[in-house]
Amino acid sequence: MSVPVQFASPTADIAFLLARVLFGAVIAFMGLNHFMNTDQMAGYAEMKGLPAPRLGVVFSGGMLAFGGLGIAAGVLPALAAGAIILFLLVSTPMFHNFWAVPEEQQESEMTSFLKNVVMLGGALVFLALSTVSWPYAIGLTMF
Repeated sequence: MSVPVQFASPTADIAFLLARVLFGAVIAFMGLNHFMNTDQMAGYAEMKGLPAPRLGVVFSGGMLAFGGLGIAAGVLPALAAGAIILFLLVSTPMFHNFWAVPEEQQESEMTSFLKNVVMLGGALVFLALSTVSWPYAIGLTMF
């Protein structure tokens, strides 16, 4: 059961809602992009050595869409954040291994790696807060 949380003010409630929607919408869009560009992304995944690249792209797109929408709406936030965390823990070192690419690709891959690390941090915050009741959330939780 969720523990009710009260932020310091209604403004803080709105700020938390805005953070959820912004973070969740970007993550959900990333998932949608997996579906809109499956062939291109599967080719990249195959080049990076992912087994069953097309299935991996579609599955990870589903994880991102579910995770992003769940965070934005406040639906099953622990599972939503967990899906995002799992995706980022696996994909970040596999696809953005800046240390193992030619020098001309290192800066671009490091930027993508660091962006993923920042998103991982955000997802971890939402996971940590998943045991409290979120303001302006649908409120379906596991705890």
